[in-house]
Amino acid sequence: MKTFSRILATTLALSSASAGFAQTAPCGGNFNSFMRQVGEEARAQGLPQSAIDAVLAAARPDAKVLRFDRAQGVFRQTFLQFSQRSISGSRLRIGAQKLEQYADVFARAEREFGVPPEVILAFWALETDYGAVQGDFNTVSALATLAHECRRPDLFRPQLFAAIELTANGDLSPATTTGAWAGEIGMVQMLPLDILNKGMDGDGDGHVTLKTSAPDAIMTGARLVSDLGWRPNEPWLVEVVVPSDFPWIETGLDKTMSVRDWARLGVRARGTEPNRDLEASIFAPQGRLGPVFMALPNYNVYREWNKSFVYAATVSYMATRIGGADRYVQTTPEPGLEGDQMEQLQRALVARGYDVGGIDGILGAKTRAAVQAEQARLGMPADAWPTPSLLARY
Repeated sequence: MKTFSRILATTLALSSASAGFAQTAPCGGNFNSFMRQVGEEARAQGLPQSAIDAVLAAARPDAKVLRFDRAQGVFRQTFLQFSQRSISGSRLRIGAQKLEQYADVFARAEREFGVPPEVILAFWALETDYGAVQGDFNTVSALATLAHECRRPDLFRPQLFAAIELTANGDLSPATTTGAWAGEIGMVQMLPLDILNKGMDGDGDGHVTLKTSAPDAIMTGARLVSDLGWRPNEPWLVEVVVPSDFPWIETGLDKTMSVRDWARLGVRARGTEPNRDLEASIFAPQGRLGPVFMALPNYNVYREWNKSFVYAATVSYMATRIGGADRYVQTTPEPGLEGDQMEQLQRALVARGYDVGGIDGILGAKTRAAVQAEQARLGMPADAWPTPSLLARY
């Protein structure tokens, strides 16, 4: 589920370290030639020949990986669609069971990293349904396919060297290890380089086995969340109620003010109010008539885990639900725009000089910002939610 959102940050070190060795394998061209060049580069880095041979023998181009890479349908779902499909009573119950089953491991993770159990449980649930659905793509073939393709070779190629090192450590079997289409492995879906850098042996067996060991997955997930900037003993998200005259132009994850200042504008938390000195943003995933949330500094960790607006909003909200928060207020947002309509609006915004990040039918951060600016210009409530009534103005 994370796809490649964190790969750039986690691969820069390895890319830099390998720069002085053998010539980097060029993307594209013959796949087998590409993999032979990867093998030569791995030897120049001093990686064991047996592990190199095992990875090269297992690697096959996988057209299905490329189809999944181009689809990524979650980005086209609305928050209400995705959250209602993802956060079920069954998942909340299983989360409570996992918390009881691994209480000592969660307690250790919180002591060492300051990350509450509900945060790890939410990622565990959405990534793999608590380990039940980890993906059936051969990991080495998925990484090799994406490294060979010329869209993002610098992001995926270093993962192949990490996979070779994991193989040498006995923590990956090139022929049989499977996972997500983008090469993530295990219950909390970690890329090989992340496993090398952040992996923790939670059960004491001398290996980091994220596919089968819940303690390893819990401890590794907590360490990663901590390293992404988690601030212990602070909230991350709270649903809020706003007054009828609320200034929507002030909303958005790129704008912050103190909780105290939001309170002066009439914002009221549904539940425990955060410390009034904390900085916070207000955002409405589906506009002013849908649920409205206050995002605190820890919310940025969810955005680092996965850049998708809808995913980050959903997993952070699910964590609050596992922690005992009430379900968001049942509302009826204004209808949004479907793919063709969204592309039509994006073209209109581009014609007015806005950068929408590409005409792709996806409501990304740049499109949201452009929508909000246009709503303000047109005298509409500037809640960044594109609707048919906005599209009708063009």
